[in-house]
Amino acid sequence: MTNAMWTHGIEWLAAAAPNPRICKRAWDEGDGIALLEAGRFWDLLSVPDHLGLLTLDLLWRPSLPVPGPTLVDTAAHRVGFFLPPDPGSRWVGDGLRNAGRGSWVAVPPPYRAARSLEWLIPPDGTGALHAPVTLELALRQANGTLAVLAPLSGD
Repeated sequence: MTNAMWTHGIEWLAAAAPNPRICKRAWDEGDGIALLEAGRFWDLLSVPDHLGLLTLDLLWRPSLPVPGPTLVDTAAHRVGFFLPPDPGSRWVGDGLRNAGRGSWVAVPPPYRAARSLEWLIPPDGTGALHAPVTLELALRQANGTLAVLAPLSGD
């Protein structure tokens, strides 16, 4: 990413904070994590890491747009996909958690990891997010693959 993209990504992400200036200070000082409110600029769909990593791999296709911002929490073993805000969305599935309006999400700055949080795909500042339909199809495909592999691995 270029410096301009980093700057735009920082500004875009910090805009979700009640006070963007305090948010940026939190990223530069202390543990480097800020709590941002979901539901205004984006929602977050959090999935178990084995499902999320396989899903992200499926989204990296030349025929598809570059995937949207994606965050991993290595301590919680979760992957978070940033989606357009949709108060009516209902994501159903084992281990799926949707953070929308009224939810707060811990995020590191786009330019580095903080504690167990790291960007797999940082925001680029354009506002690009995962397309819900594309993400749902990739999640279904990944879930099907994992269901086939589970008996083979003894899980």
